[in-house]
Amino acid sequence: MSVLEKLTSAEAIALEDKFGAHNYHPLPVVLCKGEGVYVWDVEGKKYFDFLSAYSAVNQGHCHPKIVDAMVEQAKTLTLTSRAFYNDKLGVYEKYITEYFGFDKVLPMNTGAEAVETAIKICRKWAYEKKGIAEKQAQIIVCENNFHGRTTTIISFSNDENARKNFGPYTEGFIRIPYDDIEALEQALNSSSNIAGFLVEPIQGEAGVYVPSENFIAQAKALCEKHNVLFIADEVQTGVARTGSLLAVCGNCTCEAKCEKQESYVNPDILILGKAVSGGVYPVSAVLANDAIMNVIKPGQHGSTFGGNPVAAAVAMAALEVVEDEKLAQNARKLGHIFREELMTYIEGSSIATLVRGKGLLNAVVINDSEDSDTAWNICMRLAENGLLAKPTHGNIIRFAPPLVMTEEQLRACVAIIIATLKEFEK
Repeated sequence: MSVLEKLTSAEAIALEDKFGAHNYHPLPVVLCKGEGVYVWDVEGKKYFDFLSAYSAVNQGHCHPKIVDAMVEQAKTLTLTSRAFYNDKLGVYEKYITEYFGFDKVLPMNTGAEAVETAIKICRKWAYEKKGIAEKQAQIIVCENNFHGRTTTIISFSNDENARKNFGPYTEGFIRIPYDDIEALEQALNSSSNIAGFLVEPIQGEAGVYVPSENFIAQAKALCEKHNVLFIADEVQTGVARTGSLLAVCGNCTCEAKCEKQESYVNPDILILGKAVSGGVYPVSAVLANDAIMNVIKPGQHGSTFGGNPVAAAVAMAALEVVEDEKLAQNARKLGHIFREELMTYIEGSSIATLVRGKGLLNAVVINDSEDSDTAWNICMRLAENGLLAKPTHGNIIRFAPPLVMTEEQLRACVAIIIATLKEFEK
């Protein structure tokens, strides 16, 4: 088969099945083009994208400003490694730190790398600043977390599918229930060796679990009381997805990008990824103030590609789009409409029991067991009806479209979702 020959969906799927590791279970849709809120398969069928590459494509597929930034930089200089300076990294570092309100950034490539980086920074701070004895630092995490798939990260996961037969596991983590402020306080009181609390402001992969209104603020206050670093993993929730620039912004109503208001919980360490690049290029970032970030010295952490010129140019363009096009405000507005419409339908539904979320990160709970294939079958039918979504944890369907979606498009998508769910009513 010629590399230039156009593949059918069946042929493309067969190639992945034969030559690729079977570490994913995708819907049988083969995409070849994307623009804004739409994607097309190789046969030319058009779909609304309601996954956004797990919230990486907040700015829409192939946003011209972001793509142009990548192309122009790629024509000039792509990679120097950090063995030398380049003329884009410092500009980007100044831009992103001012954008999110921190002293310094450590640039990486993927979300999992950024989480690993935050863990290392937290531990080093604990030994050198807090005075915890070496190798004794502990980090509190939450049950049903999803922070990535590295060996260290799966060590504190309770998802056996992610953990089984990948041990031995990394020690140094205490797991507590999510959204349980009493459990957090007990864990903080249990040891003087607690270095940090690593938490997702909304648990996306677990099924879009939104914590109680005051949980994040109370958790931050407890961390301050115990001199423990509050580490916010906003790889999926950050960059306008939940209706504010960051999910820790709370119910932000600012008209530009989110400023530090009373509702803002300022993390000690902020972890970003995915939509920092608009899905155009792998970019992640760990942000902290000098008192924390300065524990990292030359040779102690790094990445060949982290902070490369293309990544820097792409990230700045992607973040400019978020502010210029008021994507946080749009996500907040459309999210309210989405949940209101779905809740009205669900009141009389036998197939769907609940819709939950914030901004344009939402989930519908299907009335069946986690080990059933009902949610999968609904997603297959949604695809037939021109909308792409994916189940998570068996009976939950996550809905997360690009934030450039218009109200007219959203209402058309809600109509598709409701009509599809009606086909499965018992």
